[in-house]
Amino acid sequence: MMELAAAMGRIREEDRPVLALLCAQARRELAGQLRPGVSEAGCEDAMALAGAWMALAGLYAGDGDVARFAAGDLSVQYRDGAARGAALRLQARQIMRPFVADSGFAFRGVAG
Repeated sequence: MMELAAAMGRIREEDRPVLALLCAQARRELAGQLRPGVSEAGCEDAMALAGAWMALAGLYAGDGDVARFAAGDLSVQYRDGAARGAALRLQARQIMRPFVADSGFAFRGVAG
């Protein structure tokens, strides 16, 4: 998971220790959501990819890289790291959908 996340995110060497912690947390989070009867080994590839996306989402959440810079009337625009992170977490949820337990959300009818 760590090497996959590092490759996908083109992570700098100085960011690898933080990424390693985020990958470990992503693995624990995903393992805790697995449906009964589903093992980590049974969804190893999906879990590695989803965990890598989740770790990158955590890394990018605080990212405020410059997206655009203009010199005339000085204008600086930053990338939205939170939006990028949310998109990665959504991708992770989608790929793990067949393997995780129901999140508990349901529409219910109300008598009345």
